[in-house]
Amino acid sequence: MENSRDGKVQQLHGKDYVDPPPARLLDMEELKTWSFYRALLAEFVATLLFLYILVATVIGHKKQTGLCDGVGPLGIAWAVGGMIFVLVYCTAGISGGHINPAVTLGLFVARKVSLFRAVAYMVAQCLGAICGAGLAKSLMKHPYNRLGGGTNLVDSGYSKGTALGAEIIGTFVLVYTVFSATDPKRSARDSHVPDLLCLWFTWPPFQSLALA
Repeated sequence: MENSRDGKVQQLHGKDYVDPPPARLLDMEELKTWSFYRALLAEFVATLLFLYILVATVIGHKKQTGLCDGVGPLGIAWAVGGMIFVLVYCTAGISGGHINPAVTLGLFVARKVSLFRAVAYMVAQCLGAICGAGLAKSLMKHPYNRLGGGTNLVDSGYSKGTALGAEIIGTFVLVYTVFSATDPKRSARDSHVPDLLCLWFTWPPFQSLALA
């Protein structure tokens, strides 16, 4: 098929995208680049902020005594979804916006990132999560200790198996959305903003189920 524009004839081969080659399993060269360490810093800071907002929001809700006080489980879910939306938008161009070891592991299995980058991302994410929870504890020490750090518990009427199933389904939806947003076919014709909106609107129900 031919398409003429400004006097130039362009050949279209039926594809408006290019499948990127799989990432090398062991890529030593990326360890020498500044962009690699900048991506690690982005993952660390993003996970720190995410955990701080999550823990602080949950503790703020649990501190309330009335049934209608605070934001409620659904409000916590929307706070988490909104934070994910902002952080992924800010870090997508730097590190890919993983902010979750499950996402990093999925992308590694799909050969989207190298082994070194996957391991380094997971370490940065775990350190960021620890520092984020530590920041929340330092600023809300007494409520943090009294409420167990805002740890989620399985609600009465649900078994641990049901809770585990909800976590598996929620994680699947999260990773599937990330794969959809990074699909070269989608990038060729759409903006990534609709995918972020989809992530924001689909994640809170699963998060509220876990928080309930």
